[in-house]
Amino acid sequence: MNCPIKTRISVLRPVILFVLACGVAQAQTVDQSRQVLSLSECLRIAMEKNHSRPASQFAVAMAEAQHRQALAAYWPQISAKGGVDEMSTSPNFIYPASAMEIPSQTVTIPSGSTSVTIPANAFGPGFPPVAVQMPVSFPSQTVTTNAQVFPIPAQNVKLMSPTTESISGEFKWLLVDGGMRKGLREQTQGAVDIAHAEVRRTDMELTENVIRLYYGAVLARELSQLGKDTLDRMEATLTLTESLYQDGTGTVSKTDYLDNKVMVETVRSIVAPLEANEAAAEAALAYTIGLSWKSSVIPKDETLPFQPYNGDLDKFVSNAYEFNPDWAEIEAGLRALEGQRLTAASEYYPTVGLKGELHKMWNSYDGGLVTSNNTQGWSVDFGVEIPIFNGFLTREKVAEARAKINQLKEKKLLLAEGLGLQLRSMFLNLEANEKVVKAEQDASASAKDDTDLTWRGYQSGLVATEKVIRAQLQEALVTAARDKAEYDHLALQAGIDLVVGKSVEDALSH
Repeated sequence: MNCPIKTRISVLRPVILFVLACGVAQAQTVDQSRQVLSLSECLRIAMEKNHSRPASQFAVAMAEAQHRQALAAYWPQISAKGGVDEMSTSPNFIYPASAMEIPSQTVTIPSGSTSVTIPANAFGPGFPPVAVQMPVSFPSQTVTTNAQVFPIPAQNVKLMSPTTESISGEFKWLLVDGGMRKGLREQTQGAVDIAHAEVRRTDMELTENVIRLYYGAVLARELSQLGKDTLDRMEATLTLTESLYQDGTGTVSKTDYLDNKVMVETVRSIVAPLEANEAAAEAALAYTIGLSWKSSVIPKDETLPFQPYNGDLDKFVSNAYEFNPDWAEIEAGLRALEGQRLTAASEYYPTVGLKGELHKMWNSYDGGLVTSNNTQGWSVDFGVEIPIFNGFLTREKVAEARAKINQLKEKKLLLAEGLGLQLRSMFLNLEANEKVVKAEQDASASAKDDTDLTWRGYQSGLVATEKVIRAQLQEALVTAARDKAEYDHLALQAGIDLVVGKSVEDALSH
């Protein structure tokens, strides 16, 4: 065998095993459940059973709960509480001992008269015999007292009994907040939008992965079958070569037979891992759509479909600005940052609030702190808080939020250019790939015709053994390259759909 055939064999091995480059797992799996599914069925099952989707949906639930928490600030807050307070002893108050000083003073008593009743027998038996009322006059007089100090002992005052039962209710309502609640509402709504964009990204990435793995499994099966067919043809050629060599006509030598046998065994060594790749691709597809690791999914499509991709680049770029998850995340991020700016700026303005309280308590002691005035009542407070100076803290918070907004706007411009450039590059690759597919299809048809003609000529003794082997290997090589080009075309289409952000329904119909 000459050098060109060996060179083609060295090229054939990496081309046939290119599934490795497609990211198909090479581990052996236990095929205990094999299902034949179409692409649309695989996508539907993936949307139902893949575990990455619930994780992103829980993120949406958390963001929505945080948004509702922010909305709760618009409502009045009402609370009630009650309880029993038991103390070891009655609380008391000790009024400390003290002294009361009374200074010296003079008191003047004006003159006047009054009536005095003298009881009977006041001065002895029979005098006066009966009670007598008689007038008495007294002159004015002045009484002078000395300075005195009266000591007052300490007083132990009981405040209440040890056991107190109470209930109370409280009402709070923030009336004016300077835009703080609106800012929090916008921040949390932005977080909700970002979570929804992540859900969309998860769905689109899952769709792309399923499409790639589905057609990767089809490709692996085609390559495995191609390897088996090539091996069958090579074994048939080896049988014919052995027959011609043993016939002794001289057209086939022993070296031709040995070269042919070496090629047969080389192809056989390639076919074995191709079968393993086919099983691994089916298992990887089953795992991606959410089935058990023991399951395998056999693609319903027998061959890789090829259809030229017709699309307007400008329209796709425009759709990407509307549907791409990255673009949606930036829009949501700008909304959240604007909310952050509003929240920071609210510290410039006063806040106004209303507060009310109603209470009632029961205590067996009627005195001290638990008089009727203290054991029940209500209060209403109307308050205003006006910020005056906080060291320019609010100004810097607003400046920080504005800087973040401007930074994200610049990233938005970069993303706009990046999406356009990425789609343009993918469209150019897709256009080149379609030309490659067309050329490989023509080459595959020509290689098949060449193999048929060479085989018939070899049977008639008109073609050398080397030519037959070369034709068979060339057909396998070109067919594998054609299959790979068709798979690349499908993968590029899936990549464009991912960048554009087409909906899952569009991907299913596509």
